[in-house]
Amino acid sequence: MPHKYFADQFDDEEVLFLFRKHPIVMRKALIFACAALLVGPVYTLVQIYTSDNPPGMGFFLLSFVASFVLAILVMIPKWISWHFSVYIVTDQRFIQISQKGLFHRSVVDMELRQIQMVNYEIAGLQQTLFGFGTIIMQTIVGDLVIHEVHHPAVIQKKLLEILRKDGGGLIEEQLPEVDQDTIYETED
Repeated sequence: MPHKYFADQFDDEEVLFLFRKHPIVMRKALIFACAALLVGPVYTLVQIYTSDNPPGMGFFLLSFVASFVLAILVMIPKWISWHFSVYIVTDQRFIQISQKGLFHRSVVDMELRQIQMVNYEIAGLQQTLFGFGTIIMQTIVGDLVIHEVHHPAVIQKKLLEILRKDGGGLIEEQLPEVDQDTIYETED
């Protein structure tokens, strides 16, 4: 029996590709975490200049450690959301697992044959400089849009290779067979 990479994996299913969003999705949490790192040292600095009895080096180190713990607490929820939000492509289906916060997870699961087209878009200076963009998958039921994907051109190429190899046959299944001798007449 093959190794199971995720809980909902079928016994006869093989994982071909896995990708995540670009780490830039954590930028706001990173900014707040950096600000949290400054809380203890700035408080110590204010105490040094405003207090008659200025704090010593031990107080500074303690306040810095407290600031470091605060920064980690600010950063962890967003990191968990980023780390546990994955896109899995198997030889049978495409699975989008989105972790939103600590206790909310949503899953989109579709067969590879349902995917009709895969496009990508890189719009703007920030996306070009940091190498992220949007993947747009056109499916039978609508569009699946994945924002802030790391290296969207590479991922689109890999997805198209997998679809050609394992997900092909959709177009042939949908098109009816046309008799070449049939002439269609139109009314004017």
